[in-house]
Amino acid sequence: MIVRTLKLRPNKVQEAQLNQWLWNLTGLWNWAIKKIENDARDGVYYSPFDFVNLVADHSKKMEIPSHTMQGILSRAHTSWKRCFQKIAKKPHLKGIRNKLSSIPFPDPVKSPKDGHIGLPGLGKVRFHKQDLPSGKIKCGRVVKKASGWYLCLFIDAEHSFPVHQTDQAVGIDPGFHTLLTLSDGTKIENPRELRKGAKRLAQAQRSRKKKLVARLQERQANRRNDRNHKISRKLVENYKTIYYSDDNFKGMSKLLGKSVTEASLGNLIGMITYKGRTGGRNVKPISSNFTTMTCSSCDARNGPTGLDGLAVRFWECACGAQHDRDVNSALVVLKIGLGTSRESPGSLTAA
Repeated sequence: MIVRTLKLRPNKVQEAQLNQWLWNLTGLWNWAIKKIENDARDGVYYSPFDFVNLVADHSKKMEIPSHTMQGILSRAHTSWKRCFQKIAKKPHLKGIRNKLSSIPFPDPVKSPKDGHIGLPGLGKVRFHKQDLPSGKIKCGRVVKKASGWYLCLFIDAEHSFPVHQTDQAVGIDPGFHTLLTLSDGTKIENPRELRKGAKRLAQAQRSRKKKLVARLQERQANRRNDRNHKISRKLVENYKTIYYSDDNFKGMSKLLGKSVTEASLGNLIGMITYKGRTGGRNVKPISSNFTTMTCSSCDARNGPTGLDGLAVRFWECACGAQHDRDVNSALVVLKIGLGTSRESPGSLTAA
């Protein structure tokens, strides 16, 4: 399954209709969330089929395609199901500060033709020309962003790209001074998009220009996604086996704040994982325990530790080996991944 995003160019009538749909679907979402919550207190639970049928024949009244309404109800039902199973948190109501921004189209969509794509209830909508992979379009979703309307298409096709024939393995140490450090000594610098755009964003926020603020934030997100796609693609192309330090980024962000979140390391690792699977590569997480304090030469654990140790970027082991903190961690991750160990009190063990 491949996801492709088209930027739509709706006319004024279609744009007004989309905005009206979002307003009506917001009410439908809030009703569904409260309905499931209140009935659950009385011990009344619904199957997905029964819940969708609660608003049967309301499509004409709301002037929204019936399958689009069913898509919203199915999403609300799934959100509560995940909450009841303690997989996710309680779903929130939608409002001014937490707007509904997408409209589902669960049915298959016909392939675009002559720069237009047909959507139920909207007719043919223009879009910026873009090449799409051949395959059946299973479903779609219209998303409203600060820069306009977009259509996400879910296409039943195989995603593939050329990779180099190599047996090389690499260890990766994610970080914040440098985005990624590889076991071969390569360092990928952190562009710090958030800090570079902070001044302009602050100006827009002080001026209370909400649309400009949203647009600037979207640009920052686009830049992060773009560099993550490029970095992950390059790694998957050049290495057959990739081991990465499985750090707790969520916990780190609570401790260190936006220094962690602006790096978007969780998103980057996710891209490396799914692209590695697509390209036939082996991508494996390695426990991050003791990787910083372990010497990659003698396996002794006498390196910097704790919050105070974060300031130590270079250190020397008792065996005489001098280490760059990040490169050493990447080497330790690689050794653990390959199963290399020494018979010593501080030996490494295969993960």
